[in-house]
Amino acid sequence: MGKLKVTQVRSTIDRKEAHKRTIEALGLGKIRRSVVHNDTPQIRGMVRAVQHLVEVEEID
Repeated sequence: MGKLKVTQVRSTIDRKEAHKRTIEALGLGKIRRSVVHNDTPQIRGMVRAVQHLVEVEEID
């Protein structure tokens, strides 16, 4: 199973509450903070919901 490195690149100020909660659930909250998650459909869906706020890299 692969890994995904998710980095927040934009602020959650003036964003929908659901987007703010998704960013928090991913373990982010500050710009340039990164986390590594397993590549699962659930994480992919969360990333897709906030794709305008994050950058994603696949890690081997």
